[in-house]
Amino acid sequence: MNAPTSLSEWLLYWRIDLQLLIALCCCAALGLFVLYSASGQSEALVTNQAIRLGLGLLGMLVIAQIPPEWFRVAAPWVFAAGIVLLGLVVLLGDAAMGAQRWLDLGVVRFQPSEIMKLAVPLTVAAYFRDRALPPRWRDLGITTLLVAVPVILIADQPDLGTALLIAAGGFFALYFAGLCWRVILMLGLMAAAAAPLLWFNMHDYQQERVLTFLNPARDPTGAGYHITQSKIAIGSGGLFGKGWLNGSQAHLNFLPESDTDFVFSVYAEETGLFGVISLLALYCFVVARGLFIAMKSQDTFQRLAAGSLSLTFFLYVFVNIGMVVGLLPVVGVPLPLISYGGTSMVILLTSFGILMSIHTHRKLLAT
Repeated sequence: MNAPTSLSEWLLYWRIDLQLLIALCCCAALGLFVLYSASGQSEALVTNQAIRLGLGLLGMLVIAQIPPEWFRVAAPWVFAAGIVLLGLVVLLGDAAMGAQRWLDLGVVRFQPSEIMKLAVPLTVAAYFRDRALPPRWRDLGITTLLVAVPVILIADQPDLGTALLIAAGGFFALYFAGLCWRVILMLGLMAAAAAPLLWFNMHDYQQERVLTFLNPARDPTGAGYHITQSKIAIGSGGLFGKGWLNGSQAHLNFLPESDTDFVFSVYAEETGLFGVISLLALYCFVVARGLFIAMKSQDTFQRLAAGSLSLTFFLYVFVNIGMVVGLLPVVGVPLPLISYGGTSMVILLTSFGILMSIHTHRKLLAT
């Protein structure tokens, strides 16, 4: 490729999808403003989040330079390493707040389950790279096993929210592989039939969350407190919101976890319906861009990987917002690029780096 002379050539040279990058930066910028208010105007917290975002975006651009074929080759090895790390969590993991999810390697302490959010859909996509589609029963059984092993290990930590996200990531890859609706319906019926078994194997606090979801008023000052205060915050925002830094629910400490799981409630209270619509429009654009990249992909692996990663991002948004408005049980799923956090943000931006790699390398080959 000759030396770039125009903006489009520079973007292609550095493997940057400008539309996706702008949308992600807009979401991240909104997140910093919301966090400043939600954290009680904590400059230290916002600075830490900005540093993490900067490093995450830089990492995303580095990942974008890697050819998509490398991800296909590496996916099974990363998956195997993730399974080993999940096994080590069972044996040697650090426990905190009643859950054994962390692995301390001395230099770094992290959750191996986060790795599987990328490894599972990429491994399923890699498996179908040279196989006939739609999936045959044998291939469906093998990929179901690939998804089930990490899901069971993570659910046992317990971390049901992450387990469901990983299961969904694997399912999305199967869906883009051409899974027929009869099989999807059968899987849905099997899941419904297994619901009682899942219920009796849940921990007490997980059962309490489901019961609270069904009837938040049953314990408004206890288990239902979070969702009750969240609804008050969202409803009080009205059309235009109370204004930045003027949200009462977070600033008067009525809203728990205001800078993490329930940050959307703070945003809705301060920006109102129009602010919420703007944020949802940004999220919808990111998902649509990811699906466009999947549609234009050159081979099966790239199409399945791009599609499943895009829908997994959508699921993050859907679950978090559904949770804070009372449409879903409360689970620990952050709002992408808005909630305060580190590991989940790195994994999320890594997935967008993979999307950029798929899109820009296709354009390079086309030229």
